[in-house]
Amino acid sequence: MTSFAPDSIVLNRKLPLWYQVSQSLRASILGRSPQEPLRLPTEEQLAGHYGVSVLTMRQALKELEGEGLISRHRRRGTFIEPGARRGSPVRLLGSVDAIVAQQSGMTTELLDQGSTPVSGELSQYFPDLTEVATYHRLRGDERTGEPTNHARNYVRPELADRIDRDDLLRWPMTKVLRDVVGVAIGRITDTVEARIADPETARLLQVPLLSPILHYTGVTHDESGRVLDVAVIHYRGDRFSFTVTLDAP
Repeated sequence: MTSFAPDSIVLNRKLPLWYQVSQSLRASILGRSPQEPLRLPTEEQLAGHYGVSVLTMRQALKELEGEGLISRHRRRGTFIEPGARRGSPVRLLGSVDAIVAQQSGMTTELLDQGSTPVSGELSQYFPDLTEVATYHRLRGDERTGEPTNHARNYVRPELADRIDRDDLLRWPMTKVLRDVVGVAIGRITDTVEARIADPETARLLQVPLLSPILHYTGVTHDESGRVLDVAVIHYRGDRFSFTVTLDAP
């Protein structure tokens, strides 16, 4: 039987290995196409794929099993739950894969794409540019069709030339930039605020005008500190929560 092939990851030795592996595998599962197999490779094969011990892999799988993303059956193997969706907040420990996982696993509609002048708030992120590429997407729950968030990405033009529309419908921008375009991401700075829904957001997310939403801004930098992408996402306040964990050294 053919097994599901998860994405690869470059591990950061400063963060818990089981956590990084679980988040990478989580993103792969949530971003899989319906045609891909449900059966996962064995613990030993997955450990070899990620370059970790079997014990570390077992801990990562236990985390995903606890979320209901996978089920494990003695002698039969481990399988992706076909109807599984995110049921608990993502714990952000500084991993890019955690951000990818948080944004994965939804239907995506590309509302429009084009370009916009660099002015106002954007000028603080792109001081060397006069124009950036823009993408506006609406995401929804696959089972109910209910809209959950809408996102605008502002991307450097030289990167936009290498971004394919089909990739944006399948994966978050962070994953497209890193794994498809091949950009080395240095860091991502996240800001989450409580706001009220403006007319556009209320219409797209099908919520009452002035209802509470989560306003997320994610600024992606390369290894030199240059801004590559600014993501502005409006989440339905009744569908999302964010948990940030800071480990003491």
